[in-house]
Amino acid sequence: MLTRTAAAWAAVSGLVGTCMIGISFAINNGPPAGASGAQLTAFGQQHHDVILWGSWLQAIGPALITVFALALVFLAGATTRLAGWMTLFGAATLMTVSLIEITGYIGTLHTSPATMAGTSLALIQSVQHLYFIVAAPAVWLPLGLVILGSAVLPRILGYLAIVLAAGYALAGVLTLFDLTVPAAVQIAAGVLPALWWLAAAGTLLTRAREPSAAGLPGGAAAGHGTA
Repeated sequence: MLTRTAAAWAAVSGLVGTCMIGISFAINNGPPAGASGAQLTAFGQQHHDVILWGSWLQAIGPALITVFALALVFLAGATTRLAGWMTLFGAATLMTVSLIEITGYIGTLHTSPATMAGTSLALIQSVQHLYFIVAAPAVWLPLGLVILGSAVLPRILGYLAIVLAAGYALAGVLTLFDLTVPAAVQIAAGVLPALWWLAAAGTLLTRAREPSAAGLPGGAAAGHGTA
């Protein structure tokens, strides 16, 4: 069982990871729509360092959020429940999709062959569909059930997680025949989960800092056990 200190660090991990993803999106703007192969190559060279830093942030950020999500599973006592195992599966799926997308980012920086930038951009746009089709719903649905089945976080966050899962699954169907996921959908997919992670991590951090053992839901002992 997680100690109160470990729970606090897990919450910090969630906060930092969410901020890192937000920064990556803010600094790593994509190339202009309809850019030619030569323009894509030029864009990559011009924004070389920013793309690499954005890739690094987008790789580490989800990993930190995964630590937080799995900590919630432990605190909820859901490690032997299907919802807990499915949260682990969803987190692994989300990380896989994210890392494939990041591979595309780095691929746009290669100048040989000449089509590499365009091919990598197409890979990015293609794999983004997987986020809506399977990766995001696979995390949000079981995590919502974990929260609803425990006192680890306010129940409203559990319901919101399930709503997010349904929203992403619906977006995955509605955008299935768009080669590029619409910008408005991508923005919503970045902002809404960020607000949820910040609220959830902030709540857990507050509870973990409470002086009594009751500040840790799910029966976690204060000052005993290991992470």
